Amino acid sequence: MDDHLNLKLKKMKTFSESVKRRASLYSDLSKVHSSATAPSLRALQKAPAPGTKLKKIGFIIFWIPEPTGVTNLIAGPMILAGKYLEKVYNGSTIHDIGNETKNTVSSIHDFKKSIL
Repeated sequence: MDDHLNLKLKKMKTFSESVKRRASLYSDLSKVHSSATAPSLRALQKAPAPGTKLKKIGFIIFWIPEPTGVTNLIAGPMILAGKYLEKVYNGSTIHDIGNETKNTVSSIHDFKKSIL
């Protein structure tokens, strides 16, 4: 039983070290300031969200009063395409990844404290 707990603890330590390295890598990456890497970092820090934009435009067009209903024929597929793109396209930024990594590190730390 004791060996099993030591093995689990060793795995948790390895996982914790990996998460810490990843978090430091992300924080170092966000500090890089170079003209060549600026567009790539901008995309990581401000990820476009085409699905959300398309869905919003579709809802705006849908609510435009018009007697023939052509805008409703256009808006419906736009809303559906926006919802599909939200599911398929990942709009997370490096800031989101860093926050999730910090949350994981803190939960691992809390778990290790509760075991020891």
